[in-house]
Amino acid sequence: MKKRLFVLLACMACVVSGQRAAVAATGTSRHGGDWDERRLTESDSEEIHRTFAGGARSLQVVVDNMSGSIEVVGHDVDRVELVARRTNQARSPEKLEEAKREVKLVVEEEAGVVRLFVDGPQRCPDGSVRELGVRHYGYRVHFDFTLRVPRHAEVDLRTVNDGEIRVTGVRGGYDVENINGGIEMLDVGGAGRVYALNGEVHVSFERNPDGESSFGSLNGDVEIEFRRDLAAELRLKTFNGEVYSDFEVSAVPREVPEREQRDGKNFYRAGKGFGVRVGSGGPRLEFNAFNGDIRIVKRD
Repeated sequence: MKKRLFVLLACMACVVSGQRAAVAATGTSRHGGDWDERRLTESDSEEIHRTFAGGARSLQVVVDNMSGSIEVVGHDVDRVELVARRTNQARSPEKLEEAKREVKLVVEEEAGVVRLFVDGPQRCPDGSVRELGVRHYGYRVHFDFTLRVPRHAEVDLRTVNDGEIRVTGVRGGYDVENINGGIEMLDVGGAGRVYALNGEVHVSFERNPDGESSFGSLNGDVEIEFRRDLAAELRLKTFNGEVYSDFEVSAVPREVPEREQRDGKNFYRAGKGFGVRVGSGGPRLEFNAFNGDIRIVKRD
C-alpha cells in the first residue's frame, strides 16, 4: 500500500536541547564500555516470587527499575504474579556484599496499587538515577521483572539501563518510559504515554485509544498500529526523519503559535509540528520522533 509522506521543519533550539538530553541520559564513559565489565569478577543471582491480590476494579501496577528489563503480560485471573530475577556483579567479594546491602527491591501493596521500586545510592532524592556507574560504585545490580496482571490493569513502567520493556494483552491505561532501550506493546488498549529516549517504540492496539495519548522517541523510530476504524486528531513532529501513514487524512486548521510577553514584547514559539485528522476526528494523539521516522499503520 502506498503511504503518504509528510515533511516537517523544527526550530534549532530544539536540536540543541535534544542533543544535550541524549548525552546526559546515556552516561557513557569516555574510557569505553569494556573497562568496567572486565573487572566484574564476582557475581551471584536470585529469583524473587510474589503474588498480589488483583481484584480491585481500578488496579495500578508500578515498576520503577534502574537496570534491567520489564515484561508485563495480561491474563484472565484476578491477581498479580511477579518473578524478579536479581543479578549482582562486583569487582570483589566485599563489593558484592556491599551491593546486596545497598540496593534493595522495595515492594508496596495498598488498595488498588502494587508498587515495585529498586532503591539504592544511585537514586537521587527526586527518584531519578545518577549517571555514576560501575566505575564509581564498584558493582552493578540488574533486575529483570516478569509480571502477569489482570487485563484491565493500568501500568506505570520505567527502566534506565540495559533492558527492554514489553507489554502484551493489557487493556488499561499506561505510562511507559525507557531511557536506554526500546519499548514494545502488543494487543493493548486504553490511553496513555509511551517514550523511549534512546530506543525504538512499537505499539499495536487491539482497541484504539479512547483518550489523549502520546508516543515518542529522541533517538529511534516510532511505529504505531491502529485498528482500521481509527478516528482521531493526530499531532506529528520529527526533525531528522519522515512521517508515513496508511490512513487517509484531512487537514486541520493550523494552530496559533504560543505567545509569551516579555518586556512588553510578544514572542511566539514555532516548530511545534503539524496536525491532521483521521476519519471524523476524536482523541488527540501525539507522535514525536526527533531522530527517527514515524509510521502510522493499519492493523489487520
